[in-house]
Amino acid sequence: MKIQNQKILFDTRRHFLKKCPVGLGGIYLASQMGGLANASLANASDVDDVTNPNAQRNPHFAAKAKNVIYIHLAGSPPTLDLLDYKPELVKRTGEDCPDEFLAGRRFAFTTGKPKLLGTPRKFKQHGDGGVWMSDALPNLPKVADELCVIRSMHTDQFNHAPAQLFLLTGSPRQGRPSFGSWVTYGLGSENEDLPGFVVLNSGGSNPSAGKNAWGNGFLPSVYQGVQCRSKGDPVLYVNNPKGMSRQLRRKTLDAINELNALQAQSLGSPETRTRIAQYELAYRMQVSVPEVMNINDESKETIEAYGAKPGEATFANNCLLARRLVEKGTRFVQLFDWGWDFHGTNASRGLKGGLSAKCASMDHPVTALIQDLKKRGLLDETLVIWGGEFGRTPFREGRTAKSQVLGRDHYPDCYSIFMAGGGVKGGYTHGETDELGFKVARDGVHVHDYQATVLHLLGMDHERLTHRFQGRDYRLTDVHGEVVHDIIA
Repeated sequence: MKIQNQKILFDTRRHFLKKCPVGLGGIYLASQMGGLANASLANASDVDDVTNPNAQRNPHFAAKAKNVIYIHLAGSPPTLDLLDYKPELVKRTGEDCPDEFLAGRRFAFTTGKPKLLGTPRKFKQHGDGGVWMSDALPNLPKVADELCVIRSMHTDQFNHAPAQLFLLTGSPRQGRPSFGSWVTYGLGSENEDLPGFVVLNSGGSNPSAGKNAWGNGFLPSVYQGVQCRSKGDPVLYVNNPKGMSRQLRRKTLDAINELNALQAQSLGSPETRTRIAQYELAYRMQVSVPEVMNINDESKETIEAYGAKPGEATFANNCLLARRLVEKGTRFVQLFDWGWDFHGTNASRGLKGGLSAKCASMDHPVTALIQDLKKRGLLDETLVIWGGEFGRTPFREGRTAKSQVLGRDHYPDCYSIFMAGGGVKGGYTHGETDELGFKVARDGVHVHDYQATVLHLLGMDHERLTHRFQGRDYRLTDVHGEVVHDIIA
């Protein structure tokens, strides 16, 4: 028997009366508030005590944001060529990299003494805040005053899978809950007919971290991300098999739920309650998911604004679907777009034509997403996040050093991301790297600081959002992390 179930056996009547609303009045209040009467995040056990694991829950304090759209560019874009302009590095292109930046360092594909590489892109400042952007991003300048650019991000990992895991789960190793799982565990879902955490992939491949990037880890499995598709059935097996009617499906689920309820009563396992909730959610999703995933319902103007193509699996489609999902109350939408690993190993992975082509499929729909959210009054309560898992080197990648195609190696010490909406400052740039882009010069933001800040914007204290597992309380930020208050409006 689990530790928390053993504890229940020793609860006194006083404990029982203290921990739950009692009587018909409490039942009525819970029914009117959609489960909020039972919900609180005063401590970790409050989450586990909620009968409906998807029930909407109160944050620790007033939140700036209600929902998140997280755009992860898997492989990590070269932000020295997009958002972090280094004119001194451009002047010194072709020089040997200074020894001080190489001593004792390991790189994924570079050995010896590489050559410095300034950006081949043209940069300008945009908006009232003077946000620097390159010519690889022709559309994003339209929303420059909505963007909060962090140019001083840094991480502990320099290979894709562990860096993605570290960014999205707080640990470079498998087994921890993902960002979206922690958020839905803490806040529940606003729409009981849709998953609280939805994942949309594009680019033809999953991220290097695989499905661990949206897994539930040791949290109840109801908090795992639900992978949806913009082509074919939106969720695998969402439709009933041939010969099974919706009425028969309902009778089948009722019988299964009765058996699960008996098991829950006998063993008291939280995972059994989760299973019941998942069956019921899946039944409701058979109606709600196909409806929300059908972008044909959108106007011609909206579809053209995003560059979406109904019936295809594209990043633009996923951006439009993300807006539809948060509009319907989905708490956390994770977009993964594969193909941002610009080593320069071929023309499509070079910093000139290759980067322009890849940005063309991203820059337009991301701009449209931010504009659309603002037009609909959703941007203030929706936090949009854009970025990769680490940075790229200020020097040429070793394998392609003699090639005509320019590329950069993996680099953990500094990189850029941006946020928009959801309570962050618009038209603002936070932090700075040194003149050659090798290290953070001011206001560094570690991955754990960034995680703590996102949770703070959602009204959660990262030190209080915990789950007891194997004898200790775990959290997304492990034992680290400081909220970056300077980026909060």
